[in-house]
Amino acid sequence: MSTATNAGTSSGMASGVPSGTSSGTASGTSSDTGDPDLRHHGDAEVRGAVGLTDLAVNVRANTPPGWLKQRIAASLDGLAAYPDGRAARAAVAARHGLAPDRVLLTSGAAEAFVLLARALKVRQPVVVHPQFTEPEAALRDAGHAVGRVLLREPDGFRLDPAAVPDSADLVVIGNPTNPTSVLHPAASIAELAMPGRVLVVDEAFMDAVPGEREALAGRTDVPGLVVLRSLTKTWGLAGLRIGYVLADPETIAALASAQPLWPVSTPALVAAEACVGAGALAEAEAAARSIASDRAYLLDGLREFGAVVPAAEGPFVLLRVAGAAMARERLRERGFAVRRGDTFPGLGPDWLRIAVRDRGTTDRFLSALRLALGG
Repeated sequence: MSTATNAGTSSGMASGVPSGTSSGTASGTSSDTGDPDLRHHGDAEVRGAVGLTDLAVNVRANTPPGWLKQRIAASLDGLAAYPDGRAARAAVAARHGLAPDRVLLTSGAAEAFVLLARALKVRQPVVVHPQFTEPEAALRDAGHAVGRVLLREPDGFRLDPAAVPDSADLVVIGNPTNPTSVLHPAASIAELAMPGRVLVVDEAFMDAVPGEREALAGRTDVPGLVVLRSLTKTWGLAGLRIGYVLADPETIAALASAQPLWPVSTPALVAAEACVGAGALAEAEAAARSIASDRAYLLDGLREFGAVVPAAEGPFVLLRVAGAAMARERLRERGFAVRRGDTFPGLGPDWLRIAVRDRGTTDRFLSALRLALGG
């Protein structure tokens, strides 16, 4: 089963819950109010550090590939002109079998969450946790009281659609979910759709799943569906900022009206067009299969240390181990950065998120973890 809670905002809109706090079972806090720090992200684990092997950020290693760097570099000759997103928008639409008016290009998926929070007229948004915290942070910043549905470890952090209250008129869920790496069945997520509700599915890591099983991107038969995609994870473009939204034309128009002029740069537009081509999709599929093999190897190695989420399908895994905070510091001393888990609602101080890397890196990491936990 799942636990429904209500998290307040600076506007104090949450009924019966003090502003800035959360009721329910979420544990592990990092703010003075007792609520997890929703603005903490994996890049904070490596910012300013030198020589650390980065297992905290979920961007695929050894990217962007050379051919993509060349395409981006060639675009620099056109920087004197204002960005024109029509070709990239058409390419993304074609990739998903949609009309261009169902596509909005954004400065990464993070911008899309801000647009959703500011442009849509919703009264009772709910975020399914544990998951990427930026959607809730954006909703709070826009003055919304945000309800939480907390998925539980005994249930494998799997979605129970019945746990989401019928009163929610906006529901946000990740698939596969960051940080649990659980891939929810598309049918289960589609059960959340209902008249008058916006259903936001964050598929930022779906292209790291072989065959993109359980994807909803491209579906037009699910009422209120909004799918977010990011091109930064698979292609190593976090510094370029490029993503997109797929939704009905009316929703796309509402979100676009909240964007500033020319929100996506010319290099990012060129990257978007390049990354949805046939060759790029084939490369992403091959990478997804490689990640799946490397993930299985990592999970096998982690089982001696603590509890893992065995149903992991993303390019990262979640580990629960006693003394995780101390282990994280000791790992840094041994050259490895991992993501703390206590800033995710529904997790606590004994959780670590670890990015999937090649087997050689995994072997070195497991040796370091053994020393960190034993020393």
